[in-house]
Amino acid sequence: MIIDTHVHLQMAAYSTDLTAVLERAANAGIRACIIPGTTLDDSLAAANLAEQYNTGPCTLYAAVGIHPTSAHQLTPAVLKRLEELTHHPRVLAIGEIGLDYYWPNIEERGWQCATPEQQQRAFKEQLDLAARSNLPVIVHDRDAHTDTLNILKDWVSRYQPQRTGTLHAYAGGIELLDQVIEAGFYIGIDGPVTFKKAKELHAVAQAVPLDRLLLETDGPYLTPHPYRGKRNEMAYLTLIAERIADLRGISTVEVTQATSRNAQRLFGIEDTVL
Repeated sequence: MIIDTHVHLQMAAYSTDLTAVLERAANAGIRACIIPGTTLDDSLAAANLAEQYNTGPCTLYAAVGIHPTSAHQLTPAVLKRLEELTHHPRVLAIGEIGLDYYWPNIEERGWQCATPEQQQRAFKEQLDLAARSNLPVIVHDRDAHTDTLNILKDWVSRYQPQRTGTLHAYAGGIELLDQVIEAGFYIGIDGPVTFKKAKELHAVAQAVPLDRLLLETDGPYLTPHPYRGKRNEMAYLTLIAERIADLRGISTVEVTQATSRNAQRLFGIEDTVL
């Protein structure tokens, strides 16, 4: 029984064969998935999908939020709408929120990207929303490790939230791992852990406490070996679990059972799903 804590099923990459994707996931032992939002429309789509597929064999849940690269879209009206969505019965987290300092420096990207200042404002406002709503957060952190961690530490010190959140596709390295764990957060590990050259991520997978580990695909992105370069999907989560188990010298069942318990604890996923 496995839970994928981060997959973008509302994206066009799954528009033609979502039912088949869910069937393959269920056949691989995936019992639940969390669909994070990246814009308001994306969050609405995530909630609608989760409502549509609210029972097994692969049950869907949603998170709502504005991705850091779209942080300039977080107007007071959008924030109010996100707060309304937190009352949706299938919404169990705020995300995908955070900081991304990579894209603002890519001049040829061809699309509007929020500045670091806009990102920090939106991040803090959505963390406040999570505290008001008593929901955990799904955090995106790309090339912004220090600022991300400092903002999260401040949030924890001010609110003492019962459920903190996860650093999605963790990239802070072994150096920051202890601080992230001490602040009360979970670590999401994705397909790159299966890459031979991902030595730093291998070290993280070995060092993170088993009770703070989460499995995620980030589909359609970050596809694990041997499917690298193709669309990612939830059925491949078993490859990630197997690689982590191998790195830690434990069984794959130990990894899947522990990570499923962790996901249930953090996100409040009911026992009946598993």
